[in-house]
Amino acid sequence: MRLSQFFLPTLKENPSEAQIVSHRLMLRAGMIRQQAAGIYSWLPLGFRVLKKIEQVVREEQDRFGCQEILMPTIQPADLWRESGRYDDYGKEMLRIRDRSDRDMLYGPTNEEMVTDIFRSSVKSYKQLPQLLYHIQWKFRDEVRPRFGVMRGREFLMKDAYSFDIDYESARRSYNKFFVCYLSTFARLGLKAVPVKADTGPIGGDLSHEFQILAETGESQVYVDPRLLDLDTEARQLGPDDDLAAFVDRVTGLYAAADEMHDPAKCPVPEGELQTRRGIEVGHIFYFGTKYSTPMNATVAGPDGTPRPVEMGSYGIGVSRLAGAIIEASHDEAGIIWPDAVAPFDVGLINLKPGDAACDAAAQDLYQRFHNAGLDPLYDDRDERAGAKFAEMDLIGLPWQVVIGPRGAANGVAEIKRRATGEKIELPLDAVVARIKG
Repeated sequence: MRLSQFFLPTLKENPSEAQIVSHRLMLRAGMIRQQAAGIYSWLPLGFRVLKKIEQVVREEQDRFGCQEILMPTIQPADLWRESGRYDDYGKEMLRIRDRSDRDMLYGPTNEEMVTDIFRSSVKSYKQLPQLLYHIQWKFRDEVRPRFGVMRGREFLMKDAYSFDIDYESARRSYNKFFVCYLSTFARLGLKAVPVKADTGPIGGDLSHEFQILAETGESQVYVDPRLLDLDTEARQLGPDDDLAAFVDRVTGLYAAADEMHDPAKCPVPEGELQTRRGIEVGHIFYFGTKYSTPMNATVAGPDGTPRPVEMGSYGIGVSRLAGAIIEASHDEAGIIWPDAVAPFDVGLINLKPGDAACDAAAQDLYQRFHNAGLDPLYDDRDERAGAKFAEMDLIGLPWQVVIGPRGAANGVAEIKRRATGEKIELPLDAVVARIKG
C-alpha cells in the first residue's frame, strides 16, 4: 500500500475528549472515529489491527479443539426468559421490538442462544464434549462509556462455550481454555496474569480473569513473580498435554486484583510480591447447570438417563485488546505494535520522491518486500522528512526503512526497529533478509 493512496486521517494534537493513552493514540493515528457515545467506526489502519488480533485468537481457539460458529447479534427475548436472566440483566441490555411486536434484544452475551443451538442437536453423552465459539459484535449500554474502545457500548468479542457430561469433564474443558488464553496473549506480545474473579451476571462458582500488565492499567494487581514466566510455557502446551497439572501450578501461585487482594492472606513475602497495573482482557467461567437445567439442555448419560450438561463460557475482548496492547506498548512518540498484530510489517520512507535514484531504490525494495511475503506501507508523499518520521513513529509499525539521496547513491538503506529505536545501515540487498530474520 502507498501512503499517498491510503486513508489515514492522522491528528497532530491530542483530542480533548481522550482521557487515556490508547484512546488518544487511536484517534491520533487515524484508527477509529467516534459515531456516538461508546460506538466507533474502525478506519483502515485500525481495522487491519482488529483483524490481526481476531486471527490470532481464532488460531489458538482452533488449536485447542474449538469449533467456530456465528450467532446473530439480535436475539429473541424468550430465550432469556427461559434462563431467568431477561429481567435480571438490567439496563445494560438494549431491548427492542420488531415489526411483529416481538420482544428482541441486542446480545450482550450468548449463553442462552448457544444453549438453544446445543439442545436442538446433541442428545447423547457420546457427542460430548462440545467446544463452540464465535467472534461477534456485542452491545452493552454502559451508563458511562469512556476510554475509547476500552469501555465502549459496542465491542467485538470472542465468546466460547463448553458442554460436558460431568464436573470432571467440564474442568478439563476449563483447563483447555485457561491454557489457551495464556498462549493467546503471549502470541499477541502481552504479559498476562490469571487472577481469581467474581462471576458477576454470568453466574457460576469458578472464574478467572486475565489481566495484561501495563503501566497505565486500570487495576492494581498483586503477583507472585514466578507467575510472570509461565505464559511462555503455555505456548508449548497443546490440548493433549497434562493441562491440569499446569493449571494447578499456575493457580497455586498468588495473584489478585485490588478488590480481591487480602494482605493478611497473601502467602508471598512483602519484599517479593510484585505490585503492577493490569487491564482485564479475558474472563472464563464454569457455571455447571445454571443454564442447562432451566433451558432443558439434557443428554442421555451412560445409563440412558437424561441429565443436564455441565457448561462454561469463555470471553476475550477482541476490540478491547487493540486498546490494551497500546496501553502496554507505546512511548512518547506513539504506538509500538508487536509484530503479530501490526497493521503493516514495515514502513518504507522515500525521503525525496521525484529523485530518480530514490524512486528506483524505494520501488525495488517495495517489490522485494511483497515478493518475500511482507506487507509494506510505502510513504511516497512529497512531505518534509520530519513529518514522515513523526507519522511513522505515531502509527508504530515494527520496522522503518529509509531511502534518501545519499543512501540511494551508495546502495544502502537505514533500518530502524521501532521498539528499541536501534538504527543500522545495510546494503539494499540485505534489507529484506534482516527484517524477515
